[in-house]
Amino acid sequence: MSNHGVRFIRPAVPIKIERIEEDPEPDKKEEEDGEKDEAEGGSEAQNEWNDDDWEEEEKVDLPPPGRKRVTYKLDNGEIKTEEYNTVLFAIGREAETRFLALDKAGVKVNPSGKFTTVNERTNVPHIYAVGDVLEGLLELTPTAIKAGKLLAERLYANSKTTMDYLNVPTTVFTPIEYGCVGYTEEDAVQKFGADNLEVYHVNWRPLEWTVPEREETACYCKLIVNLADNQRVIGYHVLAPNAGEMTQAVALAIRLKATKFDFDGTVGIHPTNAEEMTTMTITKRSGKKPSKTGC
Repeated sequence: MSNHGVRFIRPAVPIKIERIEEDPEPDKKEEEDGEKDEAEGGSEAQNEWNDDDWEEEEKVDLPPPGRKRVTYKLDNGEIKTEEYNTVLFAIGREAETRFLALDKAGVKVNPSGKFTTVNERTNVPHIYAVGDVLEGLLELTPTAIKAGKLLAERLYANSKTTMDYLNVPTTVFTPIEYGCVGYTEEDAVQKFGADNLEVYHVNWRPLEWTVPEREETACYCKLIVNLADNQRVIGYHVLAPNAGEMTQAVALAIRLKATKFDFDGTVGIHPTNAEEMTTMTITKRSGKKPSKTGC
């Protein structure tokens, strides 16, 4: 997105938004013409498609939205102000639990409105919480559904299976999708130590991007490997078209404790983006550029 003109300012938090110019009113004449066309309908002969009557559709230039002045605070405390014509809020969600009077039942509620649980059980043994109200865990609908089913099976079907919140595959559906499952590199270093990890990575360009000559290194894949555990793959991150489809499959491999040897021993499907996970040889530790050449 940055390569196509989107400027990211981070970390920054908006603290004030002012409207300094109203959005333009729709063109009254265009509205009237549209209503007239709908009323007249048109004859059957007029509505028939005729290749001889083909004309290039007239381009319509829409007026830009009105301007907004945004004041934001940077991470270092500096206050800045800029003008924009579009402002999008992506503020996430918060747990609305404060009106449930849970304190009457003795349930401890964190300041965030969420609950600290062990296998979905709150501090009150017979009260459970599932989904987005769990402190520090994933806010994903499929995760909540899976956790709820496993909880019901433990309560009523003598199951012992608990929810695995670590190896949950997820995807951000940006123009080039981002998918991940398992540990982030930072969390893996903190838990296992940098000396016990090897991080394999690669940049590449999908084959179908070669004709339009799109970016050569826009796609990226990373495998995080635990050297102290038979080179088991503990994290997978990918930025590529259809990353969600790839991540779903890799999640199964990671849950089954697949190793780097397993990935290397798998035959890749050519030409696909997914095959890159089977051919990675460059490590971050080596300092070499991860850019791939050729197909």
